[in-house]
Amino acid sequence: MSPVLAGVLQLLALTVALGLSYRPLGDHMAKVYSSEKHLRPERWIYKAIGANPNVEMRWPAYLRGVLAFSAVSVLFLYLLQRAQGSLPGSLGFVSIDPDQAFNTAASFVANTNWQSYYGEQAMGHVVQTGGLAVQNFVSAAVGIAVAVALVRGFARSRTGELGNFWADLVRGVVRILLPISVIGALVLVACGAIQNFSGIHEVGQFTGGSQQWNGGAVASQEVIKELGTNGGGYFNANSAHPFENPNGLSNLFEIYLILVIPFALTRTFGRMVGSLKQGYAILGTMAAIWIGFTALMMWTEFAHNGPAFDLAGGATEGKETRFGIGGSSIFAVATTLTSTGAVNSFHSSYTGFGGGITMLGMQLGEIAPGGVGSGLYGMLIMAIIAVFIAGLMVGRTPEYLGKKIGTREIKFAACYILITPALVLGFTALAMALPTPADSMTNSGAHGFSEILYAYTSGANNNGSAFAGLNADTQWFNTTIGIAMLLGRFLPMVFVLALAGSLAEQTPVPETAGTLRTEKPLFTGLLVGTIVIITGLTYFPALALGPLAEGLAA
Repeated sequence: MSPVLAGVLQLLALTVALGLSYRPLGDHMAKVYSSEKHLRPERWIYKAIGANPNVEMRWPAYLRGVLAFSAVSVLFLYLLQRAQGSLPGSLGFVSIDPDQAFNTAASFVANTNWQSYYGEQAMGHVVQTGGLAVQNFVSAAVGIAVAVALVRGFARSRTGELGNFWADLVRGVVRILLPISVIGALVLVACGAIQNFSGIHEVGQFTGGSQQWNGGAVASQEVIKELGTNGGGYFNANSAHPFENPNGLSNLFEIYLILVIPFALTRTFGRMVGSLKQGYAILGTMAAIWIGFTALMMWTEFAHNGPAFDLAGGATEGKETRFGIGGSSIFAVATTLTSTGAVNSFHSSYTGFGGGITMLGMQLGEIAPGGVGSGLYGMLIMAIIAVFIAGLMVGRTPEYLGKKIGTREIKFAACYILITPALVLGFTALAMALPTPADSMTNSGAHGFSEILYAYTSGANNNGSAFAGLNADTQWFNTTIGIAMLLGRFLPMVFVLALAGSLAEQTPVPETAGTLRTEKPLFTGLLVGTIVIITGLTYFPALALGPLAEGLAA
């Protein structure tokens, strides 16, 4: 079987698996966030944290819950790392330095999982399982909760109430993420991923010395790392490490985990707003971008440009032979079009255009299908922008799902789409202008610039993957990328929840002959065009200095 055919078959199998999961999972999540009943374990949690899950919240109260919970999480994870040297199960590792502890705490709470350290050489069992793995669950649940609050803003009227943050947070963990993770961990163990609490082992005798490996609860952390679109690996090689991702089957299963909840949330959206067709329109937009990016990535990496590529059958540098070019390309697109950041190959070793595709996927806002929750609310913001543009074209007040998109709503949407580019381009420019940060670049020229642009694109978009050549374990990068991760995660949530509150207060307007039909393929095309144009106008100059210049020079 040719490598190209193998890649296409993997993509088809993945599409079928996602299609089979779409309806049951989407309907289940809609029931979870619409139910008035509380499970017994959930009631125990509410009592422990002192929350009343039956109190409805307006958007300021909902936002305070999000920010308070996240702030406590950052503090707890920071202190846990600083105390690691005194904790049992530390495997002899010392406490984490202040700047790296801040960066890691901000990273995992912001659902970014950027790692400027070697996981198997820095973090013990307690920090890995009691700190990082826990944040993989709750940071994902926060993202889903904010998305559900925005959906309620469209579904409700004349109220301003968006539900209860604590109930949404707990239900997301208990009823969605935990059950799937238990099953998924068993699948990964069956595929060969390790799951233990063993210490450090010295293996083999090599010229000049031996090699050391430590065990860990890898399978359980791996499944929520992908399912929650987190991305932080137990080992530095991440999903390229055979302990995390042993073979082609586990690789395909991990890609499935990355995509299944973000895609299924579109059905949850359609079910909660009372129109499945609206959910299909959002799904169609996400799927069109995802398939397009995957096809383009596979083409760039399989294209034969020179005798070395001809002999290898494509751009094989930096890719695991277990997965090949096809499995690596599908994984790279899935992880950068979502906020996952896990890698099974080195993105820095991709062709110039291939590296640019991974960067562009993040710069779209990671909305195709995006992170758990963040992908849906990001796409709905873009839908509002598209409706507004269509209204300007015909001179009609824009409406979406029966809600008028007025001055207030469009200001919230505009602030949302401006925050991340400002962080990415601002920090990149600052790093290139100052003398010290540039010393961290392994490469010079266009590829070196791409290393820094990729780092801030990944951090501010809450992705977490790296371009591999940049030494990010410095005070400058630990601090600035940490700030970019926090601002890139929580500032957009402010405007999402403010928008949700504004929509929920409105009285629905009746549909007329002049109303834009947002469930039709025409609107899907308009939405795709809006996303591509806005991203292109924002990032094209920076991309032209990095991956485009490198690709054209090859």
